[in-house]
Amino acid sequence: MGDIPEFTTRPELAGTFGMVASTHWLASAAGMAVLERGGNAFDAVVATGLVLQVVEPHLNGPGGEVPVIAFDAARGETFVVCGQGTAPAAATVSAYSGLDLVPGSGLLAACVPGAFGAWMLLLREYGTLRLRDVLGYAIGYAEHGYPLVPAISWGIASVADMFREHWPSSAEVYLPGGNVPAPGALFTNPALAATYRGVLDAAEAASADRDEQIDAARHVFYEGFVAETIASYLSSAEVMDVTGERHRGLLSYADLAGWRARLEEPLTVDFDGLTVCKTKPWGQGPVFLQQLALLDGFDLGAPGAAEFIHTVTECAKLAFADREAWYGDPDFGDVPAETLISAKYADERRGLVGAAASAKLTPGSPDGREPVLPGYAARAYPGSVGAAEHADVTPNFNAGPLPKLDAGTGEPTARTVGPGDTCHIDVADRFGNMVSATPSGGWLQSSPVIPGLGFCLGTRAQMFTLTPGLIGTIAPGKRPRTTLTPGLALRDGEPYLAFGTPGGDQQDQWALSFFLNHVRFGMNLQQAIDFPAFHSAHMPSSFYPREAQPKVLDVEARVGADVIAELRRRGHVVNVRPPWSLGRMSAVSRRNGMLYAAANPRGMQGYAIGH
Repeated sequence: MGDIPEFTTRPELAGTFGMVASTHWLASAAGMAVLERGGNAFDAVVATGLVLQVVEPHLNGPGGEVPVIAFDAARGETFVVCGQGTAPAAATVSAYSGLDLVPGSGLLAACVPGAFGAWMLLLREYGTLRLRDVLGYAIGYAEHGYPLVPAISWGIASVADMFREHWPSSAEVYLPGGNVPAPGALFTNPALAATYRGVLDAAEAASADRDEQIDAARHVFYEGFVAETIASYLSSAEVMDVTGERHRGLLSYADLAGWRARLEEPLTVDFDGLTVCKTKPWGQGPVFLQQLALLDGFDLGAPGAAEFIHTVTECAKLAFADREAWYGDPDFGDVPAETLISAKYADERRGLVGAAASAKLTPGSPDGREPVLPGYAARAYPGSVGAAEHADVTPNFNAGPLPKLDAGTGEPTARTVGPGDTCHIDVADRFGNMVSATPSGGWLQSSPVIPGLGFCLGTRAQMFTLTPGLIGTIAPGKRPRTTLTPGLALRDGEPYLAFGTPGGDQQDQWALSFFLNHVRFGMNLQQAIDFPAFHSAHMPSSFYPREAQPKVLDVEARVGADVIAELRRRGHVVNVRPPWSLGRMSAVSRRNGMLYAAANPRGMQGYAIGH
């Protein structure tokens, strides 16, 4: 590998009016329709995000969360919308007594649903259209139906027995007639349509003013009938989760009523003439910035070559090690974020990258502070910095990937409910605005549907640790350190690129390869997306059961036999994946007076639209 591909699966779209790229074609179409009726990028991304809650229920929902990073041309500012809900007031370490980890399914892992509040804040502060103009598309698909992509059908099949035996409210929505709906079937969610419509009707009844309607919609969701229905269900429900036991949730009406989405400034790093913007370390985004700072000191050679993949992988291990030791909600402790992304700190860490694959998890000592790893991470890497107290534990050097639920096969049980995934949206408009958002959580397979609402709660609290005294330790009102990481890059203070992908811990690895392919190696957006992908599985998973796979490296077979052989010679435990299987990138760009967009062909689902 190493040559820029001459052909791509699709063209890089180009135009001057507007571009929308997302992980589902129906959502992209809704966003484009909003641009064509006169809305701006913020109106379009909200409509797109609300449609994704309907048409990708295995990847996100109203019970989930969303971080947004954007550039507002009218104000000339870059900003972040934090749509990450917080842990309940009852979520103390002692509340999980008898458990080693926060379960990855059920009700114990529910935080405040942040997505709806974030979309409403973005729409009110930066959009131009009324609530009906952006919410109507989601209502229409929930009420009149949409074709199920195969992954939804497979996902439902993987947990159908769980629904029938333990989560009857989910069976009512997702097993119409008691059966798993077939791929391609027209699927409706009348309960969700009624919820959305109830919110809209209440908002319009409250006021004729646009901004007041949006505020009223937020109020109805977090303090009105939606919150009341959630609280009523949680007051008595005890449901089966991944532990094999029934547990009650901790979320309360007061938690919902007291939460607000908020605006923040991004963290930034300069790289190759661009200012790259990410969220603060309640998200995974600073990992991307750390990787750029580390890689800035290397000759990266050719894309797809063994030396390139090795160097990127080893730098990723260092950045993700710092994630485990240092990242968390900065409202609850001193996170040394500026030091972690600094050139000086990268200079200190770069020497740890050797010719062979590292087997350790090695967080650094920013500002001279000694790192401490949470228990699940320390146990997987005995002898690593911050894990000396666990040196008697056998290393978990897997010869291959850990077994994962293959949706639609086997006999799913309460112990095999897998995590969901994520969505992504990028939008650019003719007014100079650009926005990137990564909705996630509230997966249909991870928590029971709230009766009467048509959606389930999220399970993001599984990303907290129960090891006491750390920045990532669960606590009331704290944001979990998520994997969600939209990206935005500026050139000379103007928006140049919005990009991102689903993929959990892989997000800031797949996105990094795309970014380097485009920015450093000159590929257009579609070439950069289509290029063979890879990622490290070395770091502890952010999802229950928080397993690690030291030295494991996944690569698409298209990287070639010679590259694979050389990576194995260097000590990587290489898993060769199917040729088009890793990553779900999308991106939009503004350059040379034109707008551009591209989306991932893998999975035959994501599309870009524009003109």
